[in-house]
Amino acid sequence: MRKLLQTPTFARNKMKLHKNQLSELDEAIKDIYADPYAGEQKKGDLALIFVYKCKITKQLFLIAYQFDDSKIVLLSIGSHENFYKELKR
Repeated sequence: MRKLLQTPTFARNKMKLHKNQLSELDEAIKDIYADPYAGEQKKGDLALIFVYKCKITKQLFLIAYQFDDSKIVLLSIGSHENFYKELKR
């Protein structure tokens, strides 16, 4: 059984979402929890990070996360604009 953790950045971005978007986000997180390999593994500087793409209220959102045998850490959520630049910071 893996733990599901979130970084302060993820929590801050999550608070900006509306109530109807939160329920769709929860479904995406359940998909990640069920199969951590569902996202795409990045290359280069972000080699240890997976990114899961999902539609939330007809808009594409990216969820960045890392995982190992004991936990899944949700790193960030946002639209594609400047997502990877902010993730590198």
